[in-house]
Amino acid sequence: MLAVLMSTALTVSAEAAGHEDPAPTIAPPFVVGGVLFAIFVILMFVTLSYTNLGRRHSATEEHADPHRQHPNKHDRHQGAASH
Repeated sequence: MLAVLMSTALTVSAEAAGHEDPAPTIAPPFVVGGVLFAIFVILMFVTLSYTNLGRRHSATEEHADPHRQHPNKHDRHQGAASH
């Protein structure tokens, strides 16, 4: 069934492509591709600029602050004295 649908769609699109003019573009395809490539490279560098945020400071244990308005109920007794 899928093969029949695909072959029908290809036949219809092939027939329609011969009778229609191609859609106008802003620039030639290689210019559009080059601009898109440049945009993705810029986005890659923006993404890579955030990769070192976890390496700025060493990790420290969070202490239980008894003066918090809504204290964390799951603090694993960090503020309690050890026996």
